[in-house]
Amino acid sequence: MPSHPSRTAARPDAHHPNDLPAGTARPPDHAAPLSRRALLTTVAAGGAALAMPGIIGRATAQAGDAIRLGAPFHRTGVGASYGRWYERTAAAAVKVINEEGGINGRPVEMIVEDDGTDPRRGVEVMEKFAAEHRVDAVFGHLFSHVVAATAPRAGELKMPYFLCSETHALAAGAFNRYCFQPSMSDVKSQVRSMAPWIADTLGRKITLIYPDYAFGYDHRDNMTAAIEAQGGEVVASIAIPPAETSFTRYMPRIPFSTEVIYHVMVGPAVLTFVRELGEFLGANRPEIFGFIDSLEAVKLDIPQLAFLDGTYLWEGHPRHAQNDQSAFDVFYRDRVGVDAMGASLSDPQDVSTYAHMFSVWETLFAMKQAMEAADYRGPGQKTEFLEAMEAIGGFDASNRFPQGSKIFNGRTHQAFADQMISQVRDGRLEQVHKVAAADTVYEDETDYTKMSF
Repeated sequence: MPSHPSRTAARPDAHHPNDLPAGTARPPDHAAPLSRRALLTTVAAGGAALAMPGIIGRATAQAGDAIRLGAPFHRTGVGASYGRWYERTAAAAVKVINEEGGINGRPVEMIVEDDGTDPRRGVEVMEKFAAEHRVDAVFGHLFSHVVAATAPRAGELKMPYFLCSETHALAAGAFNRYCFQPSMSDVKSQVRSMAPWIADTLGRKITLIYPDYAFGYDHRDNMTAAIEAQGGEVVASIAIPPAETSFTRYMPRIPFSTEVIYHVMVGPAVLTFVRELGEFLGANRPEIFGFIDSLEAVKLDIPQLAFLDGTYLWEGHPRHAQNDQSAFDVFYRDRVGVDAMGASLSDPQDVSTYAHMFSVWETLFAMKQAMEAADYRGPGQKTEFLEAMEAIGGFDASNRFPQGSKIFNGRTHQAFADQMISQVRDGRLEQVHKVAAADTVYEDETDYTKMSF
């Protein structure tokens, strides 16, 4: 039953959701979807537990009894390391919301389906949430190629779809009025805020290394424009398939004129990529500026990554607790079960995707705020819920928004947040530069409020 995870309720006595729910099936990549006949046959054979989605919150609630939220996480595929931590973080947030009384007095139930980090499967899961689970809204997609495939279908189904991605396609007007990104900043705002510091501090001749799909193209296009605006230039642009496992054949394409290597990689072999980059460059390397995506879920204080000492990384939320750590970040780490180094409290070798996973936590609380403003009681009020979301101008830093204050643009459905640059120092990430959310805002490229529902 590889494409159907098991039904599991969150343990009410568990303070830290340190692991995925007990009994969760982890299907292999590219598992073929089951036919309904095969599903019914398996259920009849006693396999019902494996034929049900993961349900967290109120496993006994029926439609109409709870706020039902669909969560299409990347349990398998190239995004699996993110999906596992997104699911764990979202489960912790749902627990907090229900402890606080739910939404408008109704408990929240999260129904998890694996999308395999696959665009086609993402669309199938969206349809399943609408037709079978009948959820109130869907949230949690990260990888932008999955988002790009799923967003149009969400609009056709009139399903509120909350992205926890970094895609610029939303703010560029490529989607529809049902799609929102209320917590995570997009690549355009990230890159535009980093480029002046890179040009002034590190250099102006940039070699870009990025994944060969939509997310990477966002970086390529926006960084090229941003560095040219600073009087710099991109001297090489190297796209690498996200499922690649060996990278040495790409390294000779880095020109000798390079002053800064800008890298942003994803996938199961990110550690191999960074290690092979260091081996190729040696001691006389150019400056290196990366996005933490290249090192999410990877320990930094290991011998293979010693060459990273002194290099710089963008972080959406500092993995390593800083000297000025807020009480909100302390609360968030405690509830998710993460230590001051960004690793699981139950296993210090299990490093989180800390720079990204806050987005599911904050998105859930953004949805809660909008639903409460609309006095949302059920699917018949989706329009009121989405209009309430559009009316929100931002979010203050709090336990609900531990990454920091946000500006939210109701016309473009896009959030703007603080951006951080950290330097690797003896295996630790120390923040050296911060750009305030207000300085990351760019001019509107669309206005979804002019579209009909």
